[in-house]
Amino acid sequence: MSEAVTLVVGEKAPDFQASLTDGSKFVLSEILASGKGVILYFYPRDSTPGCTTQACDFRDNFGRISNNSWTVVGVSTDSAKSHEKFIDKHDLPFDLIVDEDAQLHTLYGTWREKSMYGKTYMGTLRSTFAISQEGKMSWVGYKVKTKGHVDQLMLDLGIE
Repeated sequence: MSEAVTLVVGEKAPDFQASLTDGSKFVLSEILASGKGVILYFYPRDSTPGCTTQACDFRDNFGRISNNSWTVVGVSTDSAKSHEKFIDKHDLPFDLIVDEDAQLHTLYGTWREKSMYGKTYMGTLRSTFAISQEGKMSWVGYKVKTKGHVDQLMLDLGIE
């Protein structure tokens, strides 16, 4: 098995095109060209306690983040139908990317070998990336905690 990619602050973000919950396309370079930076966060599963906490933290800070020229988008390997329920249940004001084949996870180095109860498996490493309007990594967090990392991200990006 090949070693996972590890992105670092200052390097160019991998460009990508992906499907959103409603079937429309999300193209990173197009969003950046519109003058907004992108906060891209990867999480393991819709509607699990930790992932719900994380999504609601982004939701609760969404106004402040978007007022500072950033857009938020979440990514998991869940289906569009699962994403739709998650968005509706928690009133999420941002899009979720459907990455059922983990291609985007692999591109950003968040599809990693994990272990639980002695068994190893491939899964999502909870991670967040802030991509500047210039397409560079402004903030990289692999293995972030569900609570507190949004506050740290906002502090580090100068979002009031």
